[in-house]
Amino acid sequence: MLPMASPDQPSRLPELTIRAILTGLVIGTVLTPCNVYAGLKIGWAFNMAIAAGLLGYGLWRLLPAREFGLLENNINQMIASSAASIISGGLVAPIPALTMLTGQTLAWQWLIVWVFAVSALGVVVAVGLRQQLLLREQLAFPAGIATAETMTRIHDHGGEASARLRVLLAAAGVSGALKLVNDLLVALPRLAPPLKLGGYSFANLGFAFDPSLLLFGFGAIIGLRAGLSILLGTVIAWGWLATHVLAQGWVEAGARNEAWFEPLVTWLLWPGATLMVFSSLTSFALALAGLRRRTAIRASRVSAPRQMIALALASLLVILAAMLLFDIALWQAVLAVLLSYVLAIVAARVTGETGITPIGAMGQITQFAYGLVSPGNLTANLMTANITGGAAGQCADLMQDLKTGLMIGARLRFQVIAQILGVAIGSLVGVAVYLTLIPDPAAMLMTADWPAPAVATWKAVAEVMTQGLASLPPGALPAMAVAAGCGIALALLERLLPPRIARRLPSAPAIGLAFVIPAWNGLSLFLGAALAAILARMMPGWSQRHAFGLAAGLVAGESLIGVATLALKLLV
Repeated sequence: MLPMASPDQPSRLPELTIRAILTGLVIGTVLTPCNVYAGLKIGWAFNMAIAAGLLGYGLWRLLPAREFGLLENNINQMIASSAASIISGGLVAPIPALTMLTGQTLAWQWLIVWVFAVSALGVVVAVGLRQQLLLREQLAFPAGIATAETMTRIHDHGGEASARLRVLLAAAGVSGALKLVNDLLVALPRLAPPLKLGGYSFANLGFAFDPSLLLFGFGAIIGLRAGLSILLGTVIAWGWLATHVLAQGWVEAGARNEAWFEPLVTWLLWPGATLMVFSSLTSFALALAGLRRRTAIRASRVSAPRQMIALALASLLVILAAMLLFDIALWQAVLAVLLSYVLAIVAARVTGETGITPIGAMGQITQFAYGLVSPGNLTANLMTANITGGAAGQCADLMQDLKTGLMIGARLRFQVIAQILGVAIGSLVGVAVYLTLIPDPAAMLMTADWPAPAVATWKAVAEVMTQGLASLPPGALPAMAVAAGCGIALALLERLLPPRIARRLPSAPAIGLAFVIPAWNGLSLFLGAALAAILARMMPGWSQRHAFGLAAGLVAGESLIGVATLALKLLV
């Protein structure tokens, strides 16, 4: 691991330069659509810091200019990765869920203001946490360490950086070309074996091979444990529960020659969402208890007047936006902001120790709270949770980057400027991409083309908290009870068993995800994870250097071409 630089003696190398800012803005503009696209497809996104660092370094190696320094590249990756993480501001979960439930939509300019406001609140909270979490307690923040080590390595060994970049770009080219052929030339079919389960064909249940390299790339990124868990969930949901639901008549079958994802997911999302919510909340509660035992959870100690002013202004912006854009009462907006302070701090601590940011758990805690204090109000339930989730997500992202900066000697002030610039460009690009991809959320989402599992989860929680259990479809309540018990049990076992055993347990959130995406997506994610594991076993050295770039390229190529072809079809 790299030695940590002194925070009191930052490097005097070039850092917040014009070219570093412009590079970050350009790469952020390119990478943000990838996470928006992937978030609407499978509900997950990934940290773009390393990919942005590789792209920035490679870009300036091609140009006849002064060497692009490590600290300049850090500014680039911070702008780009914070832009790509803008989806935590609600674009792939509460915002479309609100439209589906109430029909409410915002004009594009106000949607940009909203996403920027909730994300900026998290940035300000993170600045106040730096002293406590990074300097006093020295929490790990694993993604920040990985970024620092990777970027230092590529700047020390230019040949290795070039090789990694070639792999990333080649994978993006192959993935993008396949998507281009599928969208503009000939639709590639999903291939299903001529078999049946419970009297229903594999094709109807969705057990088919889908020619999507994006899903293979994501499978490689999430790892074998998550991939196997998704496979298990796919078999349970689409191979067993789906046939039972059809046999009971709780869901009507679709056309004989179609996949029945849309009618089946309206039932399967309830146990799937329950499994994800209860496992996440249980893991969060256990992590919180562990943190409290080791050290008190202190509020942000912001002593500088400028930071206090920034916190007040960010809070005021969110409160005014909630009141004016969503007609949320003043006391509800203030309560949501205050709750965001606490939960953003907790999310940062959990991220610091585990590397996992519990954005969903943060939002669902707020949904449960507002279901009690403001029952029946769908807008307040979703958008107050949007405040909490957005602040927590951006706070955790900045803490990872601050860890990177601390290790390489970056200046705090420059890092904060970079993060805000990233949030700004991410809000602009993210909203534009979301509105281009999904002009009609009610008709387009929770379909085979756009499963939007995060939307399904947030929507389900809001419906139960505001409409009660009577809103559930037939037979869903017992399934939800079983799913809740399984989610709690798996989270407890993962926490209490020895690590060598806990690592072999299935992942409850990954199992739940398989309930709300088509079976062909689950199979592709598993195959990607399995192929990555085989590659790591057969070629460990090559895999360690290039597997991430290969996977990131597969994700980026298909998502960028997917956004571009959809925009082209709208213009023609």
